[in-house]
Amino acid sequence: MRWSQYFVPTLKEAPSDAEIASHKLMVRAGMIHKAPGGYTWLPLGLRALKRVEAIVRNHMGRLGAVEVCTVPRQTEERDGKPERACIFDYADPSPFMGVARSHIGSYRQLPKVLFQIQTRSTGEPHQRSAMLFPSQALTMDAYVLTRNPVSLYESCHQFDHMLEDLCRLTGLAWFWIGGDGSDDSEIDVEYIAIAGAGEKRIARSDSGYVGIIEHTNVQPYPKEKGPAPGDMRLVDTPGTATVVDVSNLLRVPPSRVIKTLIYLADSQPVAALVRGDHELNEYKLRTQINASALMIADPATVESVTGAPVGFAGPVGLRIPMIVDFAVDAMAWGVTGANKAGAHFVNVVPNRDFPVLRTEDIHLATEGDLDPLQAMPLTFHRGIEVGHVFTLGRQQSEALGATYLDETGNLQYMAVGYVGISLTRILAAAIETSHDDAGIIWKKSLAPFDCEIVAIDVRDDQVRKAAGDLHDALTSRGIDVLYDDRDLSPGIKFNDADLIGLPLRVTIGKRSLKKGGIELKRRTAPDIETVPLPDAPSRIAALVQS
Repeated sequence: MRWSQYFVPTLKEAPSDAEIASHKLMVRAGMIHKAPGGYTWLPLGLRALKRVEAIVRNHMGRLGAVEVCTVPRQTEERDGKPERACIFDYADPSPFMGVARSHIGSYRQLPKVLFQIQTRSTGEPHQRSAMLFPSQALTMDAYVLTRNPVSLYESCHQFDHMLEDLCRLTGLAWFWIGGDGSDDSEIDVEYIAIAGAGEKRIARSDSGYVGIIEHTNVQPYPKEKGPAPGDMRLVDTPGTATVVDVSNLLRVPPSRVIKTLIYLADSQPVAALVRGDHELNEYKLRTQINASALMIADPATVESVTGAPVGFAGPVGLRIPMIVDFAVDAMAWGVTGANKAGAHFVNVVPNRDFPVLRTEDIHLATEGDLDPLQAMPLTFHRGIEVGHVFTLGRQQSEALGATYLDETGNLQYMAVGYVGISLTRILAAAIETSHDDAGIIWKKSLAPFDCEIVAIDVRDDQVRKAAGDLHDALTSRGIDVLYDDRDLSPGIKFNDADLIGLPLRVTIGKRSLKKGGIELKRRTAPDIETVPLPDAPSRIAALVQS
């Protein structure tokens, strides 16, 4: 493909609304164009997206899945606003269950995997960071139809290998979170690509533990040694309603402050105690106390329960249930609110000055906390969900009447699983994790073209002929070539070549031809290889296929 005939509108600068690397580079490289309501895929970006689609479709075929094309889900309106479906909040199952209900009637026809690749709404209220958080995304939605939960469990597990291979081929550093459910027939696994701009906050450790930070339990803290500096005493702390204020006034680190947070759990007041340098994890607190509803108490309730305004609550003398984080229980002493406006207690010792009747892990995990598996330090990462596999059991088949006859002739409901993969996100995540200051660095499997020919001095007949002949020779070998035949300066052409990031750059100019060869440079290597012109097709083919 000659650049002059193609359409690659590259830009020197990123648009002002681009916040992350993938967004900036996709716009600058002429892959996408902002349009009302979303982004238009331009030829270069569409070729790369089609590469991802081909990989997914090939893997699904190897798993024996069969492709269908259902009627697109209509966007419903609620309260005058369009209601969107999240990327992995499985696509409308009705068409798939309709196919199963009408055409699958016997256990001999199961298991069956039906899938489609289709653009659909993602649930993003507005376009955010282009293709990493798009308003619409190209997704693969698959439904696994089996006889029972056990066979469903086995069928869904085969997609683990497909997603692992997909991440490997696309160059993504990845891991999975979630895992098997409470019984042997349930699966709920998310595949996460490591990306600094990702929406998922992940905790990991060398023991193999991986989890969402908000759901990560940690090991208890060891007890601090040493006595308190003295007896508990009351000190005036006017205007100190925050941990920072108290820490600065009393010259103690935030880790020495005990926060007493008043919540309403199913409308009943409860106190949660965490260290001043920790954040309360409401998910953990709600789970630990088995509350169906949990909310922070309003100022009037706080004052009614503690006798003090917000910011001065403390556990000493408090007469409501208290849940104490084990990091607080491990403290030798601390500073707490005195349940009196403008006052705190210092030298407060847990179990001496206030009772610790219930200790739980209720703080948000922090980097360096010890994982629940082997007590190894946690490190934090950002990631983006690119795939999700989970079982639905029989809820969809029962709701939509998808049944089959078993060996004994009895009517049974199918067991159903769902596999979702965002092709759009995979492409954006690959760019997010593989680029440099000059531009994109494509993995071979995703590159929109295999190589680029950059012709220097295109007005020269010899250069133009050599570049054109090489382009035709490579194309005849099945190699996808982008031939930059524009009459522009070498600097502009080289900058554009680095920006769009194809794996191999082939440079042809008068100087190289006088030496009898052309120059080859990999996008990821600094060295330039000179190859005789007659040997160029074979050498380039070898590099492209390696």
